[in-house]
Amino acid sequence: MNRTMKKLPLAIALFAACALVQAKESDASKLDGPLTPIGAERAGNADGSIPAWDGGLKPGAAPIAANGNYTDPFASEKSLFTIGKDNMAQYKAMLTAGQQAMFARYPDYRMNVYPTHRTARIPQKYQDQARENATKVKLTDGGNGLENYAYGVPFPMPTEPLEVMWNHLGRYRGGSMHREYASATVQENGTYTLVTYDSLAAFRENVKDLDPNSNVLFYTYTRTLSPSRYAGEVGMIHEPINQIIESRNAWQYIPGQRRVRRAPTIAYDSSARYTFGQVVSDSLDGYNGAPDRYDWKLVGKQEMLVPYNSYKLMDKSFSYDDLLKAGHLNPDVTRYEKHRVWVVEATLKAGQRHVYAKRRFYVDEDSWSILATDIYDSRGELWRMQECYLVQFHDVEVPFYAGEATYDLISGRYAVTNITNGIPSKWEWGKQLSKADFTPAQLKRLGK
Repeated sequence: MNRTMKKLPLAIALFAACALVQAKESDASKLDGPLTPIGAERAGNADGSIPAWDGGLKPGAAPIAANGNYTDPFASEKSLFTIGKDNMAQYKAMLTAGQQAMFARYPDYRMNVYPTHRTARIPQKYQDQARENATKVKLTDGGNGLENYAYGVPFPMPTEPLEVMWNHLGRYRGGSMHREYASATVQENGTYTLVTYDSLAAFRENVKDLDPNSNVLFYTYTRTLSPSRYAGEVGMIHEPINQIIESRNAWQYIPGQRRVRRAPTIAYDSSARYTFGQVVSDSLDGYNGAPDRYDWKLVGKQEMLVPYNSYKLMDKSFSYDDLLKAGHLNPDVTRYEKHRVWVVEATLKAGQRHVYAKRRFYVDEDSWSILATDIYDSRGELWRMQECYLVQFHDVEVPFYAGEATYDLISGRYAVTNITNGIPSKWEWGKQLSKADFTPAQLKRLGK
């Protein structure tokens, strides 16, 4: 009798584990029905202003020039309406706190709102991987890492805030990308200095000699091309999946010093280079790095007006002067649509340090890309707002940004990055790379 009783807890645990696996497999079947392959609601909304997802923008949707200029597939569309300071209150429920503050700060700020197109689409391989991840990937170390993770969207049916954020961190970005782009910090009077870069990134699935069990999310380096006083500077990052058991590894090469140095400060709230504190390291790409300094809350899903299908923003017929105006980007080149987003709030933990005490993220349901962020200071005051301008690179089935902008609502400055209007070449995606492409020795060679 006693022996039987001792076996009961083990039997109950095994039964519970089997039931959990069966439940997950049952839930995963929703990815072939009411949900898209990576977890968005397949149906449109009640009033039809958000359409049903029909597979996204397919390759060949519009011409692409040899210099990488993507023809806007929606160029003929007229805006549905324009939001300005005078009518902002009418649309307040669909605006982020940061967007509302922009109307208060700048009388000429406006948002042109267009018909919604759910263009996000990723390759079948990554759709299949999301379905597999749904039944096996788990959060570990308090949400600071992933267990049983290979690649792709880890939690297509999230129930926790960090599952949503990990979907952003693990979302499909082409496997690898080689790109040139520009950044600028725009002063209150509209003056700016443009900095250009050459960058290579490889995610774990595209590093051919990486141990599948390695604690690596991606490798990347960025080399500065211009202006001449910065040219030849190179930074490199080895990004772990779990940064609690292994910190981010970063190196930097400065031509004047002619040596590679460790750069442990490229993380959290350190200033992103050449932004003069306007952008912090962990706000690049919407959000990156370890989530351990914040307490996280899942607010829920909302219908919001967010930057989407921003092809005009990266139209190479526009110069940087056309884009970069005093106070904000030229409203004539930005496009807003109504989309469903996951809203996640991060509040700084007691005893932790970060210049951002609170952040509210708006995460696209169709691509898991962060589209906007409200950013608060230590006094609880809204300090900055960030927008990430999504497009679908349809030829390679990659949803990615045509640019990112961070607005300082107090100083009147703003910073933009990832813009490509003056770049004469097309980005390269999907190349298989090796660990040797991302070593300190390679860093020194790149800086010469």
